Amino acid sequence: MVPQDGERGCPKCGHTETDVGEISTTGGGLSKMFDIQTNSFNVVSCANCGYSELYRDTTSGTSDIVDIFLG
Repeated sequence: MVPQDGERGCPKCGHTETDVGEISTTGGGLSKMFDIQTNSFNVVSCANCGYSELYRDTTSGTSDIVDIFLG
């Protein structure tokens, strides 16, 4: 079920349960050469269909990120 106007949920399937994880990646140049993780992202994934979005890591917490993902 896709959410109706005013409803919140996954942009793809409308489901409202999420999983939140973290990934780190290397940048370019020397950080890549020495495998130094310079970029950190939170990954919010729909628990139903697996649709995922990446958000640059911030110190505001994951609840704000889930709110952005669900609309």
